Amino acid sequence: MIKVTVFRENDRIKAFELSGHAESGPYGYDLVCAGVSAVSIGSINAVLTLCEVDLDIEQGGAGGYLYVAIPGSIASKKMERVQLLFEGMLISLSSIEQEYQQFITIQDK
Repeated sequence: MIKVTVFRENDRIKAFELSGHAESGPYGYDLVCAGVSAVSIGSINAVLTLCEVDLDIEQGGAGGYLYVAIPGSIASKKMERVQLLFEGMLISLSSIEQEYQQFITIQDK
């Protein structure tokens, strides 16, 4: 199962973590894993490119691990844009969770 954990402070996303594998299909044909990967990596790339924010990113390992932290020292306008893009990511991940809840779970902390 893919576990998505969103860390918030004052109702704003501070960081998020994805871990695990959906195992909803054979390796290379796992649509849930592909969807989650596309949504999360696409959102990260959008923040990096459109907002020009250096995110703290840790990824790798056989466990399907990704951790992204937003620096606290970015300008307010930029932070609003980052928040909007990552909230959009969470809406897309929630859509996947609604359809495939046996393979993905999302929680806020």
